[in-house]
Amino acid sequence: MHISDILGAYRTTFSFEFFPPKTAKSSEALYASIAELEPYKPSFVSVTYGAGGSTRELTHDLVVRLKNETSLDPIPHLTCVCHQEGDIQEILERYAEAGISNILALGGDPPRNHQNYRKEDDAFQQAADLVRFIQKFNDSGAHAAKRGFGIGVAGFPEGHPGTPNRVLEMDYLKEKVDAGADYICTQLFFDNHDFLDFRERCVLAGIEIPIIAGMMPITSSKGMQRMAELAAGARYPAKLLKAIQRCGDDEEAVRRVGIHYATEQCAQLIDEEVDGIHFYTLNQSTATREIYASLGIKDSEVLKIV
Repeated sequence: MHISDILGAYRTTFSFEFFPPKTAKSSEALYASIAELEPYKPSFVSVTYGAGGSTRELTHDLVVRLKNETSLDPIPHLTCVCHQEGDIQEILERYAEAGISNILALGGDPPRNHQNYRKEDDAFQQAADLVRFIQKFNDSGAHAAKRGFGIGVAGFPEGHPGTPNRVLEMDYLKEKVDAGADYICTQLFFDNHDFLDFRERCVLAGIEIPIIAGMMPITSSKGMQRMAELAAGARYPAKLLKAIQRCGDDEEAVRRVGIHYATEQCAQLIDEEVDGIHFYTLNQSTATREIYASLGIKDSEVLKIV
């Protein structure tokens, strides 16, 4: 189903992100989580793409399996790094043949073990270039669906790590939208004011496509540290830090605080008529299911426009 139709069918979409497992054990854990989350009828799910295309086949296999063996509508990530036009053409052809309807087009990170990587060797220097190529694929009629792939791009409420100039950042985002993007999915954030300000700046920049809020609840102290070390960073409001500090060494208390905080974020975003909420699940289901329960949402179908 084209992402425009999905977003048009719901007052607020709810969606999940998974990453492709690399071992048999992690595969079992992922599919156990999927089995627990599938009954919540998410509007769609996304599947990540390893740095430099390092999980190309794993991503493809997971996407196709979700498409064929579950009721979920998968959206694969696709990145610019370490790719030439022929690589992307082949990937798009395979997804089109498998009946995949949407792609999330990202700049991407270089693989850590690729010491000789040179960005200038990539065929696509920016995500906007990748969006244009996918749109060109759509226009060629290579996809069986009349509209071709729906295209998503990333947004950064706290600011893009590679673009300190916030004015220039919006110009780059507008370029991606003008190239053919259908929706924006944001990086995680912990202060709704950052998201709401980002949404307002999008309006000022003439960006009118739906914006989905990325959400990753804190479930452990170590996880919180990892989030802070992500390439895009993570800005923790003092209110959240104080609550976490009161937990001391009680990791279960940290988890409860993190889930409660994320639930409050989601509730406020729904009140602010956010287009969608996208949960970065880390291939686990418990936190997402608890947030659903606290929000009183049995499944995403209740938010469909009728």
